[in-house]
This record gives sequence, C-alpha cells and structure tokens, in this order.
Amino acid sequence: MASDAQKNITNWVDPKDKTGEFKRHQSTFRDWISSEEGAEFPAEKGRYHLYVSYACPWAHRALIVRKLKGLEDIIPFTSVHWHMGDKGWRFATKDENEPGANTVPDPIHPKYTHLRDIYFENNKNYGGRFTVPTLYDVKQKRIVNNESSEIIRMFYHAFDKMLPEKFAKVDLLPEKLKKEIEETNEWTYNDINNGVYKSGFATTQEAYEKNVTTLFTALDRAETDIARSGGPYYHGAQPTEADVRLYTTIIRFDAVYVQHFKCNLRDIRSGYPNLHKWVRFCYWKDEAFGGTTEFGHIKGHYTKSHPQINPFGITPLGPEPPILPMDEEVPAVNAALSKK
Repeated sequence: MASDAQKNITNWVDPKDKTGEFKRHQSTFRDWISSEEGAEFPAEKGRYHLYVSYACPWAHRALIVRKLKGLEDIIPFTSVHWHMGDKGWRFATKDENEPGANTVPDPIHPKYTHLRDIYFENNKNYGGRFTVPTLYDVKQKRIVNNESSEIIRMFYHAFDKMLPEKFAKVDLLPEKLKKEIEETNEWTYNDINNGVYKSGFATTQEAYEKNVTTLFTALDRAETDIARSGGPYYHGAQPTEADVRLYTTIIRFDAVYVQHFKCNLRDIRSGYPNLHKWVRFCYWKDEAFGGTTEFGHIKGHYTKSHPQINPFGITPLGPEPPILPMDEEVPAVNAALSKK
C-alpha cells in the first residue's frame, strides 16, 4: 500500500472510500519541551523554530499562544506559502511578496523548498502527512512535535522563567477552569474544529448531512456558552485555551467554510450574535488574535489547494469585508434590531 507521502495528498478522502467520511490522521512527533533539569528538549531561547501556515487553523493556535505568552523573542517562526500542492506545503521564494510576517524561504535550511524536506531530514522513509505547526529543534536538527494541542500547552509555562512577569503570569488553562475547558475541547474539536472539515471533504450526501448538522448543533452550544459567560472572552474577562481553540475556526467560518465547505445552514455574522460579538472582540481588541489572522492566506489556501472539491480553484470575492467592524452589522441584523 502506498504511504500518505506517495499518495495524492490533495485527496482528503480516498475516492474508493464508500463512506465518504473524512478521517483526520494522528500527529507523528510527540516529544515535549520542558524546563526540568536534564530534559531531552530543554527550554532555551532561540533553540526552537516554529513552522506554521497562516492559512491553517491548527497552526494559527500556536501563533496566538506564542503572542499571548510573549514568546516572540524566544521562539522565531516561519510561515509557509498559502498554497498546498502535491508535495504539500512549500516555502515562499525570495521573489514572492506574500502578506504576513516571515512568509519567507526557510531560514534554517536555505536549500529546502518544501516543509516535507524537514520531515525527510528526520526520517528518509517518513510516510505520514507534512503538517503545520511543526516545532523544530535547531540544535539537534530534529522535529520535536507536530501536534498543535501539545505545542500550545508547552508554550503555556515551559519558558516562564525567561519571561517578564506580565507574560509569565498569563495562564490560559487556569486550574479552576481546567475541567470545564477539557470538556469543551472534546466537542469543540470533534464537532466544530474538525466538523467543518468532515462536512467540506465529505464525498457522499449522507456523510455531509450527518456532519454539517452536528456542526451547527455544536455552534448553537458555543453560542449559548458565550452568552452565559458575559464575555468578552469565552470564560469571562481573560482569554483561555477555549478562546484559542474556537477562534481559529470561527474567524474562518464566513470567509471560507460557508461556501467552500458547504457549511451554509447559517453564517456567523447573521446567525450567531454572541459568537459574532466574541470573534470580533478577539480580532479587533486583542493583537494576539487579530494580528496573527491573514485572510489572504486563508482564502487563497482553501480555494486553490483543494482540487478534490474545487477543481478550478476559483476564489469567491466575498464576503466583504471578511470580518465586520465592532459596531457594524449586516443589513438583515440591523433591520431585526430596529424592530425591537
């Protein structure tokens, strides 16, 4: 059987799979950076390099947490180009001028053209997917981890001793909320973060309808949760892991998931007032969220990198703007509000 590296990686569902279901692969590299003495991957300034894509919601998590924790001078990063072809993510070339900081050729490996080159450096027989985020140890020339949920948790406290107090004190998984956040993570991941993909990549009507209805049931639940919290963040006055994990899907929802992934039972801006208020607050009022969001990468990647569902690579012009200002609503919402 051909490995994933040898298959057409732009086929997210095997055309021979009669269930039509998208099944996400498990991450391969699962080591851990630690501040403990004698750690295999010790917390050191400048030792680790983060490879991301501004387009990818999983990588976006890592960028948000890196900024929330003030790790900019400790962990540099490079963004790949937004386009994913049959060799996976590629690095931008010197003559390309893409938006987004550090969308440049690989500064660690100048001869590498694709992210896959780093994976093959680690294992010449590697047969999995070449995913972002990828956390790389420059000193050992090894991939540490490529699982976003673990990378962000490494960032929470592993480097605290090197940080100014205001950043060291940032706690995105406070003990009093840990159980609730973990429970929220379970359905947010399965039904929303991954739910948009299970809807969009479905290759049968039955698989699509099952997953898209589950997705919108979960969005209804998130809408209720945020209304109950009183905002402006998911759990109140301070951002937590719940905000990080949900934001990267919701900020992409109207821009790409509604049309590209057929998630069109409702959109955020007219169908979910509390989610809409919350996502706009994160984007406009918190630089860690808004400053790491690049709609050019997001729209270009999804619409031009998925030939299985958009073979001509047409990128819709709307919605415009991709996110509304804090004090502006779509006409239908304004009309409804004026009748109250």
